[in-house]
This record gives sequence, C-alpha cells and structure tokens, in this order.
Amino acid sequence: MKCASRSGAIKVSSVLLVAGAMAGGLLAGAGFGTAAAADTLGVAAAAPCKSGQVTADSAHPTGSTQVLITVTNQGSKACVLNGFPTVAVAGQGSPDKNRPLQVTRQGTARPVQLAPGGHAAARLTFTPVLGEADGYCTSGADPTVAPSMVVGVAGARYQLAPDDGGNFALCGNSVRATAFRAAGS
Repeated sequence: MKCASRSGAIKVSSVLLVAGAMAGGLLAGAGFGTAAAADTLGVAAAAPCKSGQVTADSAHPTGSTQVLITVTNQGSKACVLNGFPTVAVAGQGSPDKNRPLQVTRQGTARPVQLAPGGHAAARLTFTPVLGEADGYCTSGADPTVAPSMVVGVAGARYQLAPDDGGNFALCGNSVRATAFRAAGS
C-alpha cells in the first residue's frame, strides 16, 4: 500500500510541476516584464515611441572613441523605446549630405519605458583616428571628420554635434552601438 501512495504523490507532484512550468511559459510568452505583460497585469501599457514624441538631444563624448547619445520623451504620455540607433556622419554639417554608417549592434535590445521627460541612452564607439592633428587610420585610409552626425531614433533623424564643440573623427564606415537603455543603466 505504501508503494501506491508514493506513486500517487509522485504523479500529483509531476502534474503540479508541469502546470507550473506551463504557467511560467505562458507568462514568458505574454512578454512578462514588457508592455504586453503590463496590460495583462492591469497596468497601463505604453505605446511605442513616435518621432514627434522623442528627441535626441545630446551627443556627449565619453572618451576619444565613444559618444553617449541621449533621447528624451518630450510627449505628455509614456512610451516604449526599443532597439538601436541608426548613425550617419553629416558631410559638411548638413543632414542631406550624410553618409550612413554600418551599425554593429552590441548587446540585446530590451524595451525601455520612458515616462514624460524620461531619458534613454545608447553608446556609440568609433574606430579611432591615430596620431596628432591630421591623424591617420591603421588601414591606410583617410580619416573621416565631420562636425555633426545624424542619429535615427523612433523613425526620426536628429542632427547632433559633440557637446564639447569638437568634431567626430573616425576610421572606416562602421560604428558599434549599444541598445537604448534607461539613462543611468
């Protein structure tokens, strides 16, 4: 009789384990931790950020090869920003003469909910220009120097100059970019 009781307990435990795993899978499939799950849990879900709602308002150099791009929600409602920026150098400082750069994505994109006035940031890393003054590229190519860059965010393009008043200088046609994160993350 003890075998039958132990066998029944194992079956009940197995059923509970499978049910728990399925419930966990359903929550994960619903996007637990995302706007979709927020709606499921009774919290207001934010819509994706739109071009008229956010603005890229800062290009802060954080070293000789890195720039921190900051995006602000200027709308009256929260929105969700997800993904990576697009980047181009602006030839002669003009967005209509820009040269798109190949963006190599660093890390995984996760939704960032931006409250009105909230900030998110992405870090750009360029291939460095070596030497002084005129500089050079290890590849032998001429460096690119531009007074501004054009950053694509939420379907809009924003022309940004470095906060320090300098120029963007890089070798090659690519930039590494992190996904947007809540400012301070």
